[in-house]
Amino acid sequence: MDEQINYNLKQLSTWKRIFFMLIFAAIGGLVRMLLWAVIILQVASTLLTGKANVNILNFGRSLSIYTYHILLFLTFNTETLPFPFSDWNMTAELQLPEAKNSAK
Repeated sequence: MDEQINYNLKQLSTWKRIFFMLIFAAIGGLVRMLLWAVIILQVASTLLTGKANVNILNFGRSLSIYTYHILLFLTFNTETLPFPFSDWNMTAELQLPEAKNSAK
């Protein structure tokens, strides 16, 4: 058991992933703040014009997809690094693994 733990701790790929996870956790926080700005702008636009602004709508959708991609990476559901290491909105290319049932 201790040998397995030592082996796991020495894996460079694990430490690289942790490094990228910390970076994308910080980026995710910034993106969430930006999403709140988009929300406020969309509410203001709707109050002033009576309808949603299409440009803000598209930008909000794009940021939401990016946030989703970051969360998939942070929760180990994908090995694909989010933007800027992959395409901006790559929802079609995201391959989600099957959920594993560990209760056996």
